[in-house]
Amino acid sequence: MNDTVILHAGATPSAPALVLRPWCAGDADALVDVFRDPVLRRWTSAAVENEADAMRWIQGQERGWAAGDRFGSAILEAQPHPTNGRLAGHVVLKEVTPGRPSAEVGYWTAAHARGRGVAPRALETLTDWAFGTWGAGALEQLELLHQVDNPASCRVADKSRYLLDTVLPAAPPSFPREGHRHIRRRDS
Repeated sequence: MNDTVILHAGATPSAPALVLRPWCAGDADALVDVFRDPVLRRWTSAAVENEADAMRWIQGQERGWAAGDRFGSAILEAQPHPTNGRLAGHVVLKEVTPGRPSAEVGYWTAAHARGRGVAPRALETLTDWAFGTWGAGALEQLELLHQVDNPASCRVADKSRYLLDTVLPAAPPSFPREGHRHIRRRDS
């Protein structure tokens, strides 16, 4: 997929509209700043300590878009400039493989943006895009995985209509504790 994909999620009474767009080099400073949050660091496997780390992480996102198997997007608050707003998080569609009817989604939210519906709105937007881009028969379900001790991710899954499917055993180092697999099917 070589086209630049920019997606939009509407504003709510308490939060601005969101823009989801591919990561770019200009996001490096904001990414480093967001990763100073110990809560975010607890739930992600990435280590972004400085600009060099941020650039490597962003280049990994760019490689995923170029390969067509991982579509990571910066979530930006759309005010005042729609594509250069304040970084609010990240959302990703990953493990997209031709002939495989499922893929995985993931997300994180910046500390300043938590509790305002950023993750559910971004995930819903990404889900609609994924099912709309890969037609029926190509992509039938999306999976969302998180550790059982992350109730915020469970709430995001519920709000985004990803139903709890399975409790997964621990799988260190990526999942050091048991996890939940939530599933959203195309027809739900």
